[in-house]
Amino acid sequence: MTFHALHSGWHLTHVAGDVPETFAETARSSIPATVPGVVHTDLLAAGLIPDPYVDDNESALAWIGHSDWAYETTFAWSDDDEAVHDLVAHGLDTVARVILNGRELGRTVNQHRTYRWRLGELLREGDNILRVEFSSPIAYAREREAVLGERPHSYVHPFNAIRKSACNFGWDWGPAVVTAGIWRDIGIESWSEVRIVAVRPVIGVDDDPRRVDVHVELEWQALDADAAGTGSREIVAEVAGERAAVSVAHGEARATLSLRAADAELWWPRGYGDQPLYDLRVAVGEVETGRRIGFRSVTLDVEADEDGSPFALAVNGKPVYVKGANWIPEDTFFPRVTRERLAERFDDAVDANMNLLRVWGGGIYESEDFYDLADERGILVWQDFLLACAAYSEDAELWDEFAAEARDNVARLTGRASLVIWNGGNENIWGWVDWNWRSRLRGATWGDGYYQRLFPEIVAELAPTTPYSPGSPYGFSSYVHPNDPAHGTTHIWDVWNQVDYDVYRTYRPRFVSEFGFQGPPAWSTLFSVVHDEPADPYGPLMLVHQKAQDGNGKLERGLGDHIAAPRTIEDWHWATQLNQARAVRFGIEHFRSLHPLNQGAIVWQLNDCWPVISWAAVDGHGHRKPLWHALRAVYADRFVTIQPREDGLAVVLHNDTDAAWDAALSLRRIGFDGAVRADESATVSIEPRKAVTLPLPQAVATAADASAEVVLAELSTGERALWYFAEDPGLALEPDGFEAMAVSTDAGYEVRITAGSLVKDLVLQVDRVDATARVDHGLVTLLPGESEAFTITAPAGIDPQAFTAPGIIRSAGDLNPARVDA
Repeated sequence: MTFHALHSGWHLTHVAGDVPETFAETARSSIPATVPGVVHTDLLAAGLIPDPYVDDNESALAWIGHSDWAYETTFAWSDDDEAVHDLVAHGLDTVARVILNGRELGRTVNQHRTYRWRLGELLREGDNILRVEFSSPIAYAREREAVLGERPHSYVHPFNAIRKSACNFGWDWGPAVVTAGIWRDIGIESWSEVRIVAVRPVIGVDDDPRRVDVHVELEWQALDADAAGTGSREIVAEVAGERAAVSVAHGEARATLSLRAADAELWWPRGYGDQPLYDLRVAVGEVETGRRIGFRSVTLDVEADEDGSPFALAVNGKPVYVKGANWIPEDTFFPRVTRERLAERFDDAVDANMNLLRVWGGGIYESEDFYDLADERGILVWQDFLLACAAYSEDAELWDEFAAEARDNVARLTGRASLVIWNGGNENIWGWVDWNWRSRLRGATWGDGYYQRLFPEIVAELAPTTPYSPGSPYGFSSYVHPNDPAHGTTHIWDVWNQVDYDVYRTYRPRFVSEFGFQGPPAWSTLFSVVHDEPADPYGPLMLVHQKAQDGNGKLERGLGDHIAAPRTIEDWHWATQLNQARAVRFGIEHFRSLHPLNQGAIVWQLNDCWPVISWAAVDGHGHRKPLWHALRAVYADRFVTIQPREDGLAVVLHNDTDAAWDAALSLRRIGFDGAVRADESATVSIEPRKAVTLPLPQAVATAADASAEVVLAELSTGERALWYFAEDPGLALEPDGFEAMAVSTDAGYEVRITAGSLVKDLVLQVDRVDATARVDHGLVTLLPGESEAFTITAPAGIDPQAFTAPGIIRSAGDLNPARVDA
């Protein structure tokens, strides 16, 4: 069996639709095209359009999504002695007509499926012409909405009437650059006698992590009744030193081989153990395929208890406290996402002490590279089915497409050690309950059949050892509000949208699967695409890159009493970045302090798909925002926080490791000048995967001068937590209470900062010196006399003192009222 990729010689032509005058002449000719790719990237490569991400080019290029396009290539073919030839398209975006040598092979209406067509006599010796015609996805979505009936959805376009990535039509963090194209591999697969259609390893059968049932699906070449070779064939499966075999008769389409890898090492999430992966080999005669698997079992506890209903994940019988982030597509133009780029984001997740990524339902089923990296790095994957923030018709037209794409992708991803949850969709059940859908639907179907019947049935059939959740948020009972924090998963969005982030402390959630706060990207990222003169948070081009409704208003209101109102664009950028980090850290510290009632949090969001003001921790150019540094701190395996309780302040310690945490605990109330006002000590011992709460002594917890004192809880093992008695505007913070020295090193540069007085939330904005520069850590608070070294990676030849210039080193003291008023 061979695969002949058809990735070369393609040309793109505009077929129909209004075009700008500057493009009218070019529209009558073709341009070179890259496959895999999409129309926008081909036009960009040809120099025919400006960068869609810059200024307001998004709206200027909207015509592309309203147009019809055609891709065409000529390829040579010669007989390869195989009997059957299939054209296989792993991703067509989206409404396509596929034509070979003037004859239609088929049509597609689903971006999320693989398609296969038998070529037969249409494939000829010599040159062949393959043409793929794409209709406007916007026009198609509107046409199908008119047929299926209008149903509630977010944003402008009816993305719920077409099986295409919802966020491609625009979201509150993403642009509406509606794509078309051959976005994944396409080619000819040739085979004889028998083809292995799929290998689906179901791991953890009967709760035994080393037990795997290998389900093999076959397709046979049609033979004449008197043809030879119609007897049985042997299927062999081998993994981790174990072997199983079974005979199948010609034409038999399915077989199951059971193995138990007694000597295999178990696969664990990051922080719980190693991630050994084993090569699974499946062969039918000379036909062979393989994949890597890891041995583990997964359970999800949602059974009611005295506090409501938990959402508690366990791997290999061990409870896992989830420290996660939501994942959106890494680029609006999906074919530009490489393994290297994904690896950078997985580095971001691992370095921030995360153990789970949720693939959100408005995006895509990710590439094999994504799941390979998750398996290798020990990052658990929560996988949404692709429905988000909308009601969906259950008419046969969409039902059949959902069924096909679900079967396709569940079968493809079964056996991934990292994939531990299938989830029915994002916020749709919540929408039906709370967003006034019922009055608008007037009894029409809205998607419940998918969440409660279709998807769980497919998961039970194809991935029976993987837990399933009907939605997020979800309370796991028909009589429980889907977003009740006491039951299952909850999304907390009143913080950010309506109320101050201190409201997080009013929640006692069992599991938070979405929450977050906005902040701008790195300075260099933002102003590489925004060119208002003068720069202004409310400039027209800035607002193109602020997609949230009243987003900048919410950023300003979100500062609340925490940070003084900024007066300059530089201080606005720093204040809103800092406040984003503070808000999310505040929430997670509270959630972790509730352990074991709370079993995890998944922040919105890890990454961005373009340069934008958003909830991301890592911006569209790969810069780690202050939020990322906050996440690394609050997701630490050994974590300490100071929290208010009914009887006063308390120290909470969460030991999310397999070893006991024994340490000396120092509790001090310290003046900003470094003088110790009160001092207590204790010895603590926290069992593995447990948390303890200790009341603070009154002498430490009571301030003599709330404006100039801080409580420090510090462990002999290095962990620390701070508590302030007032918000920043009420603190006597000095903007220049430190000295900074910079030198060149073999690895790049080093900046050492020594505090003369308390320096709160210190960050180096090194990208303002060079857009490629990166710093190893940030959001550091220094007590008087303390010193911290920061390692900077940047091109050679930069004057090291540039990294200590005004505006590069930022701290909370820069934003104090005295400085702002000055």
